[in-house]
Amino acid sequence: MSPYTANRRNFLAGALAVSATALLGTAPARASASKALTTQDWMGGIADGTALQRLTIPGSHDSGARYGGPWTECQNTTIAQQLNSGLRFLDVRCRITGGSFAIHHGASYQNLMFGDVLGACWDFLAAHPTETVLMRVKQEYSQESDTAFRVVFDDYLDVRGWRPLFHIDPALPSLGGARGKVVLLADNRGLPGVRYADPGLFDIQDDYMAEPFAKYPKIAAQFRKAAGQPGKLFMNYVSTAALLPPRGNADRLNPQVQSFLEGSEASGWTGLGIVPLDFPATRSGLVESLIRHNPRA
Repeated sequence: MSPYTANRRNFLAGALAVSATALLGTAPARASASKALTTQDWMGGIADGTALQRLTIPGSHDSGARYGGPWTECQNTTIAQQLNSGLRFLDVRCRITGGSFAIHHGASYQNLMFGDVLGACWDFLAAHPTETVLMRVKQEYSQESDTAFRVVFDDYLDVRGWRPLFHIDPALPSLGGARGKVVLLADNRGLPGVRYADPGLFDIQDDYMAEPFAKYPKIAAQFRKAAGQPGKLFMNYVSTAALLPPRGNADRLNPQVQSFLEGSEASGWTGLGIVPLDFPATRSGLVESLIRHNPRA
């Protein structure tokens, strides 16, 4: 049985379960108040009505970039491992090839296809229905038209059977409306979904050419802005490609970010937005530090 066949069977089972829940009027699965939440189900402790803009969401920058050498590699864990570690934002870069999306970082193919990413998300969300994944999808290392990109994306949705996985709407849902789904952040004009970088919705810090000593003040300032001026979905990229390869920059920046989050200034802050990281798994406790800056039900 191919992975795609297995996933389509999972979709059918999941769809039947959702339909049964709707018919019976049963609330979606939520973590009980007495259950100790983990990095796998941390969203279960947050109220359904919470706007996604009010969350602090750890994520990965260039989520599939694990191959190609030190200047290309941004992660050292798989998509499944990232989700299990608590990350809930994926930055997915797709190149059209043979009617499918291959995951790239620049010219480097990452030994990963879009279907592999979706399969990892499906398996994780099926096992952890209190969670959601926000996914930025953009075209990488390709000059295909937006129309061509949309044709391939629609094929994934309706021919390969991935539509039930997605929440596709131009408006951001509440957490309750997003649970068990991938919320599409469309970084391509041909795609449906939430329009990534729409200035009416997003406030983005992504100075990817700032050297580490110049990058950290930008990160701290974006945290302060998110805490002090709530409303938009803040994004605060810790990643940078300047001066050193991504791993070298992460080794300098990630500890500083963790210290800031655990310091007195940030105590009690929530709603710090999406925080995409390079190599978050190499800094013990970093993801948990971000998760703690969330409201509780």
